[in-house]
Parts: sequence; structure tokens; C-alpha cells
Amino acid sequence: MERIRIDKMLSQAMMLSRTDAKKILREGSVSVNGNICKNGDMKVDPNADVVCVNGKQLIYDKYIYIMLHKPSGIVSASRDSKEKTVVDLVPSEIRRKGLFPAGRLDRDTTGFVLLTDDGDFAHRILAPGKHVPKTYHVTLTRAVTATEADELADGPTLDEEKLLPVSTQLLNDDTHLYSVILMEGRYHQIKRMFAKQGNPVLALHRVKMGNLELDPALQPGECRLLTPQEVKMIEQRNCLFDE
Repeated sequence: MERIRIDKMLSQAMMLSRTDAKKILREGSVSVNGNICKNGDMKVDPNADVVCVNGKQLIYDKYIYIMLHKPSGIVSASRDSKEKTVVDLVPSEIRRKGLFPAGRLDRDTTGFVLLTDDGDFAHRILAPGKHVPKTYHVTLTRAVTATEADELADGPTLDEEKLLPVSTQLLNDDTHLYSVILMEGRYHQIKRMFAKQGNPVLALHRVKMGNLELDPALQPGECRLLTPQEVKMIEQRNCLFDE
């Protein structure tokens, strides 16, 4: 990891403004490798240097990746003047400035939301040309007919545009619950394509991004940090539609 200014490291790791980071430096609360540091311009290597605040070692990662189990009624945004957002659900001990949802869910949609401050990673998994699959559990008003399933598998048409193939698999016949895999994420795509077939969506829940499934141990509103291996799994393609 490249060397960074210590005031920037403190600001990101502790959710502080740069002004507040400089303040705790001036107070002599920060040490680097056992030596008090008051200079915010000093550059440190987060992988090699031991930085402590009030005697407690500071753990720093350049970027952070969080899996959140989004409940209904929460807005997929970094901030909102009226509504509670997905970022608001992140505990203060792991929250960081610059967090945003990489791929939004509607207010009433539940399930896997990825929060990060890594813009390049978010672009890689959201760019239409990357075709990173997203898997949803969809409760429909009625059963999907064979003809309708074939239409989706061939690629639905929305706003006169042909989209990538969509996989549908029946999970529960009684409740009309289906697993649906999208290879791209257009605006309200699932709701719109089933509405076009005269089959309104009753509930929508994202269960998987790439090859990483939503942790079943996470209750709605809970979140946890992802491991480096799990982050890589998000970028892994599902081979279902590979040519």
C-alpha cells in the first residue's frame, strides 16, 4: 500500500474531518511506531507503520467493502434529508466517509446491498459491459408461463430496446416465488418486465451479487465487512449466459 498523509489516514479510519484529525494530532494523541506525531503532513505506510490513537492501534484499509441486508423502507443512498439511508444503518465503528451503495435497490426492495468507498470497483461491477450477474427472489402475482419464460430467456424488450437474457427458475409454486438472474440492471427492470407481461411483482429480494450470496446470518438492517476473497467473488461471472 502506498504511503499516505497521517491526517488523511486518521480522517478516513475514524470518520473525522481533516480539521478534527489535525486537532488530535496537535493534542499529542497520535503515535507512529511509538513516537508521538503532531505533524499532519507526515506520510506513513499503513501496512508497515504502527499508528496508535490514545494508545490503541488504528486499523486502516485503503477501501472498505460492506455487505448490508437492506430492509424495506430504507433508501439506497449515501444521504437523504428526510429518509433513513443504507449508510445510516452502518455501525459507527466501521462507517467511513465516502461510503455509497454500489448498485441501488428500490425503497421497498430488500436484500444484498454492497457499500464501499472504492469508486473503481463499483464501476467494474456496475458497468453494463461487465455483465456481473445479480440474483433476486421475486414473488409474482401468478405463475410465469413457458412462453413468458422463453421471452425473458431470449432477452426482454423494454422501451423498444432489446436487453440481455434473463433467467427465471421456479422456487415455490404456491407463492409464485422465482429466482431471477439479471446480467444487467436497468431502471426498475424486474418490475417493468414482469408488469409488461401482466404479472406484477409483489416482493423483490436480492440474494446474490456475482458469486457472493447474502450472508444468511445477517438479519434485516445488519451488515458486516467483506473479506478480500468475498470481494473477488462479486466480480466473478455466472457462466449461465456465457457464449
